[in-house]
Amino acid sequence: MRAVIEDLAEEAERLIREQVWIPTHHDCAVAEKAAADLQAAIGTPESQEKLYEVDRPAHLREALAAVALALAHVDGRLAWFLGAAATTFMPVLHWRALPSDDDLTFGAVKPEPEQYTEAEDAIRRLQSTSPTSRPTDTTRLSPGTP
Repeated sequence: MRAVIEDLAEEAERLIREQVWIPTHHDCAVAEKAAADLQAAIGTPESQEKLYEVDRPAHLREALAAVALALAHVDGRLAWFLGAAATTFMPVLHWRALPSDDDLTFGAVKPEPEQYTEAEDAIRRLQSTSPTSRPTDTTRLSPGTP
């Protein structure tokens, strides 16, 4: 996940830097809200590692929902970017934290702890890549960037 999101982020940053993609004010507002929602869902690496195992996939699903909600409100390049990001995070929907006594889990699997960390890091990278209304400033584009 991390590598795919990194590639998406680099492509988005390049398109914005080269002014191939000039986000609209609406795109920027939606992206800023999504970035804030992603930050609220995932937080810092330290805060995620302190969570109970059952809460980590819940936070990841909340982040995926934030991406999906943002996607529902845009079109064009931002929709393509968010759609690719949402697709990348789809494995999260098949993760479970609780054991199953009868193996009837609708295909849900227990991820390794490293998979949680990789997904959380990928979401943080996505969060830091959101377009802003200033196309010349394409680095660290999270909410609150001066």
